[in-house]
Amino acid sequence: MLLLAARAEVVINMSDKNISIVIPTYQEVENIPLIAEEINKALEGESFEIIFVDDDSQDGSFDAVTKIAHTLPARIIVRTEERGLSTAVIRGIEEAVGKYIVVMDCDLSHPATAIPHMVEKLKSNEADFVVGSRYVEGGSFDEDWGFFRLLNSKVATWLALPLCHVKDPMSGFFSFERERLESTKELAPTGYKIGLEIMVKGEFAKPAEQPIHFKDREFGESKLDFKEQLLYLKHLRRLYKFKFPTASEFLQFGLVGGTGFIVDSLIYFALQLFLGMNHTMARAISFWPAVTWNWFWNRTVTFTDRHKSKKLTQWVSFVMTSLGGFAINFGSYTLLTEYVPFFIENPFMAFIIGVLMGMGFNFMVARIFVFRELDEEVAGEVKSK
Repeated sequence: MLLLAARAEVVINMSDKNISIVIPTYQEVENIPLIAEEINKALEGESFEIIFVDDDSQDGSFDAVTKIAHTLPARIIVRTEERGLSTAVIRGIEEAVGKYIVVMDCDLSHPATAIPHMVEKLKSNEADFVVGSRYVEGGSFDEDWGFFRLLNSKVATWLALPLCHVKDPMSGFFSFERERLESTKELAPTGYKIGLEIMVKGEFAKPAEQPIHFKDREFGESKLDFKEQLLYLKHLRRLYKFKFPTASEFLQFGLVGGTGFIVDSLIYFALQLFLGMNHTMARAISFWPAVTWNWFWNRTVTFTDRHKSKKLTQWVSFVMTSLGGFAINFGSYTLLTEYVPFFIENPFMAFIIGVLMGMGFNFMVARIFVFRELDEEVAGEVKSK
């Protein structure tokens, strides 16, 4: 259900607006009039609209925007069946009529004075996506950030850097030309970093950054908690799979294989230590729980968006693949250490090459035959969930 503070006699006609500012809100009644006034001052002489997208706040936010709409080009969309910052932003973008989209927070942490500079970069074709950045020259943030908050921000930023070409990919303050984003249907953000999602999936060629001072909120409560941080990691994984599908799956496959090696080793030594089993028998037994471990986590994590056949059938296929990979691993190791002088003197290097060759074989066969790709229609349904 959508409620719009958009009665014809109250809200100024929005159809001719040049800039649309999208602001997701929840319990921000104190900040709404303040941010609206800041935007109005910053965009004096410009044609703009402010779209507040609210998650059914019960603090008077609707009335606050309705009051503002008598004098400013503002409206509010109240969502009663959906929640979350990212989907709120998407909804605002879909409703926007301006040529240029600006997304910012309602808590006054993003300076409205930066909006004209960001939009100018778009108008001049200097950039096709502009981020309000804390981490470029001239950017800053309040000095009272604690060590752990700063560390959390830096680590989260570092994890996202390979996905884009800006220094502050975590910023929730960004702008772009509406026509550059052909559709919002491909957007499926998890958590609150919708800007990163748009930047990656929109495939913008010329991102740029506008230095800003990021100010801590004065009113209301932060929506960032541990759950949101976990959702951010989940979101990152999905974006890496989108931008680097094969490399992402290979890395996850390797990480799962590494944990499988630990499981294999622990069982191998435990059988000898606690049951007095000889090493050959222990090795023969430890292989099975380890390969089952690898199959389960590759099915659940690495290839989660792929075809899931019957578990027993898929497990057998994975075991056969693993045996083939082991044969390549052991065979290459034996050949290198028997016939190549360098590896005769450095057997551990031959061991590493064998592991990589075996893992490469396992990955390719598993990717093509064991965990097959879904057809496009089914894949679309999976991604939309």
